[in-house]
Order: sequence, then structure tokens, then C-alpha cells
Amino acid sequence: MLGRIDDYFKPQETALRLRSERQQVLAANIANVDTPNYKARDFDFGAAFKAAMGNAQQVPSAAMVQTDPRHLQPAGASDPLAPQLGYRVPAQGAIDGNTVEMDNEMSQFADNTLRYQAALTFMQSRISSIKTALSNQ
Repeated sequence: MLGRIDDYFKPQETALRLRSERQQVLAANIANVDTPNYKARDFDFGAAFKAAMGNAQQVPSAAMVQTDPRHLQPAGASDPLAPQLGYRVPAQGAIDGNTVEMDNEMSQFADNTLRYQAALTFMQSRISSIKTALSNQ
């Protein structure tokens, strides 16, 4: 029974987690708008969602070999469902090497915020439908 409930909520839970991670990436880009040589980061939400839901083809990757237990692991190595961050290509480069375009980042940030709110609304709708089903009304 609980496995079915988990499966019922998994799409919304995954969407919320990925939207939250993307919000953090976009916020970091905005915070570093004046940092010289900072490269704007982002990830493809659709591809990350498909991979997290198990629908994407698993591509073998070259894993880093840890030859000493004191070696540090790269960020995201512990979470196989973490999205693959990429670098944004700016429309126009800056003299200081920074690739953050504030207008683009702000529009992406606002769009992601709206989509996060929509995912929350869908989650609340699913919760209320489960409550209705359980209350025998």
C-alpha cells in the first residue's frame, strides 16, 4: 500500500526537488553577477526529470577512481539523481570573463519560481484527493 502511495507522489516530489535545486543554481548565478571569471551554471530540467524518474537511457560515465581514502569526492558524487550542471553560453561576453546575463537569469528565476508553485499546487491536489478517498465521502 505504501509503495503505491510513494509511486503516486513521486512525480511531484521529484519535480519539487529539481525545481528547488535549479532555484539554488540560478540564485548562485545572480549572486555572482559581479564576480570576475564566474561562469553561469544551469541544467536541463526536462532531462534531469526524466533521468530521476528512470525513463532516460543510462549512459555509462567515466567514474573517478579514488586511489587514496583521503581523496575528496566531486560534488554530487553521492547523489546519483543529481542533475548534471552545465555552463551557459552568453549572448555577449563580458570583459571580466563573467558569463552571467542578469536579464536572462532573472527571467529564468521567475519562471522557475512559478513552476515550483505549480508543482506545489499539484502536490496539494494529490494530497486532497487521497484524503477524500480515505474519508469515504
